[in-house]
Amino acid sequence: MLLYAKQPIYYLLERHPERIRTLYLAKEIDKKEYARLKKMDIHLKRIPNEAAVKMAHGASHQGFLAEVDDIVLSDYREFLELDFVLVLAGLTDIGNIGSLVRSGYALGVDAVVATNVAKLPLEGIARVSTGALFDMPFAVTKNIYDLLNDLKTSGFTIFGADMGGEDIRRIHPLKKRALVLGSEGEGLPKRVREKLDKVVGIEMKHAFDSLNVAVAGAILIDRMRDE
Repeated sequence: MLLYAKQPIYYLLERHPERIRTLYLAKEIDKKEYARLKKMDIHLKRIPNEAAVKMAHGASHQGFLAEVDDIVLSDYREFLELDFVLVLAGLTDIGNIGSLVRSGYALGVDAVVATNVAKLPLEGIARVSTGALFDMPFAVTKNIYDLLNDLKTSGFTIFGADMGGEDIRRIHPLKKRALVLGSEGEGLPKRVREKLDKVVGIEMKHAFDSLNVAVAGAILIDRMRDE
C-alpha cells in the first residue's frame, strides 16, 4: 500500500522501519537526516514532485511517500478477551475514523471494530491516524448485532454515545467495556440502542447542537479509560 505525508511515514520509520519497502523523497531534506535514512537499510528513491503528485492522486504528500506492507485486518473475535473496544456503527468518513484510531491508541483503547461496512480505504485511515493504525488492532464486520451479542456474552458492558445520554462524568465504567459511536448523520440505529447497557453523552457548557464525532469520541474515550 502507498502511504504519504511526513507524520505517518516518520511514525513507521521510528517504530516499524521493516514495513517500509521503498521510501520516495520528492523534496530536499537535511543532509544529516538523509544520511540517517540511508543507514536504516531502506530503499530510498528521489523522485520529481510531478511524479509524487501523480502517485498521491493530487493530494498533499509533503515530499514523503512510501510503499509499505499492507495492514492486516483482525477478526473481531480476537478482541473478546480485551478490556476496551471501540465500535464504529456505520462510520465511513476517513477523517473521523483516522482521528478516532489516533485518539483511541493514544488514550488506551485496545481495539477498534468498524461495522455496517464491507470495506474501508485503510491507506487513508492510516494517513489520518498519523500511523497509529499500524499498531491498533482493527477489524471490519458487516453485522454489528452479532458483534454486540458476542461482546455481551464475553462480559463487556456496552455503552453508546448519544446527545441525550447520561453525562459521561457520572459514569464509572467496568473493566470490560465497549463504546459504540454512530455516524454523524444518523446516530445510533434503534436496534443498536436496544442492545446497549447504558447511553452516555457529553454535557455541554453552552447551548450547542453537538460535537464532531471524532472530537466527542476522544472525550468519551478519555473519560472511560483506566484510572
